[in-house]
Order: sequence, then C-alpha cells, then structure tokens
Amino acid sequence: MNIEAADTLQARVARHAALADPARLRIMDLLTLGDFSPSELQAELGMAGNLLSHHLRTLEEAGLATRHRSEADKRRSYLRLAAGALGGLIPGAAHTASRVLFVCTRNSARSQLATALWRQASDIPAASAGTHPANRIARGAIETARRHGLDLPDIAPRTLEEVAEEADLVVTVCDNAHEELTGLGGIHWSVPDPLRLDTAAAFDHAFDDITRRINDLAPRITAA
Repeated sequence: MNIEAADTLQARVARHAALADPARLRIMDLLTLGDFSPSELQAELGMAGNLLSHHLRTLEEAGLATRHRSEADKRRSYLRLAAGALGGLIPGAAHTASRVLFVCTRNSARSQLATALWRQASDIPAASAGTHPANRIARGAIETARRHGLDLPDIAPRTLEEVAEEADLVVTVCDNAHEELTGLGGIHWSVPDPLRLDTAAAFDHAFDDITRRINDLAPRITAA
C-alpha cells in the first residue's frame, strides 16, 4: 500500500476543513454551476459583505476557488472553481498494482463477479481465486451476470495457490476468506454470501454492492 504524500494529504485536509461550514459549502455548490461576483454571491446568500469576504478568502486559501477580473468592468471580479478543486475532495490514489486478485472462499460467485466487473472498469489485469474452491461457478452468479450483460469466464474455480502472484493487490470479498488470510494485507470487502439465500435478489444485491465498490476503487489504483 502506498501512503499518500504528506503534502497532498495536508492539502486535502485543508480543503475539507474549508468546506466544514454550510455557507462555504453553499458557495461551492453555486460555483459548480458558473462564475459569480462577490456581490452576486452576497445577494444569493443574503450574507453581510465582511462575512462573505472571510468565506471567500478561506476558499481561495484552500485552493478551492480563484478570482479573476472582469473583462468589462475592471473594478469587478468573479469567483470560479479552481482547477481540480473537486478532485481534491475525494480519496487520492492509494495503491499501485500489476494485477488485482479477488478472493472468496469458493471462487464461485462474488470473486468471479468482481473480476468480470473489474475488467469493465479498469485496464489493470484481474484474476480470481478461492481459499476452498467449489467444483463450478454458481448458477446464480452466471444468471445474475447475464441479467446485467456481463460475461463470466467459462473456467472452473481455482485455488489461491494456483493463481496468486507476489505483486498482486489482493481484495477479499468474503469475511471467511479475509479472516482465514489474516496477515496477508490488501483490501477487504464484507460482501454477504448470496448463496446463503440463493435467490435472484440476493445475487443482485451482491452484484450491486461489488459494482459500487469497484467503481470507487478503480480510479484509485494505478498500474505498477
């Protein structure tokens, strides 16, 4: 795991601190729509000029907003979102990886779905494995994948020993595998086992959970 550089972390801290005020958050919401002069913001917010000046100065110092002169009335200025302002509000890149390895106990549902979904979301290779593989991929996982237009590979579940490589970023997608592999490191997603209920709704819930997590994680992983 790569630890975020201290200066980058501090910049994110400053931005979050700057937004820990309802008025400044409202100003940022407005600036996502377009540029505003201080007088326009004052009218929109119904705020005293000196208080607005304080909030604008805080946003500028945190790197969230910038100010430029009007090309028409040179006495007038406009506030706009700083370049990359919103990007600094989400977690930064946390890992480098040559491959992502999704692991569950039986490698028959959650890890298979996660691998297929990852391949749609990222160019970084992915694979899956199980600590105690089943004989075949679960029918519910196959049907869920088909409902969502996703292809699962036509391969038998495989053991962790068969698949794992030293440089893998391991993502466990079930509690049993995570707790069995204590000390391995990596990332853990506590996704309920859809096979316990073995219903379409249970598999869809797991699919949605994994999809959300992959969409959040993929932008944070850079190729090794």
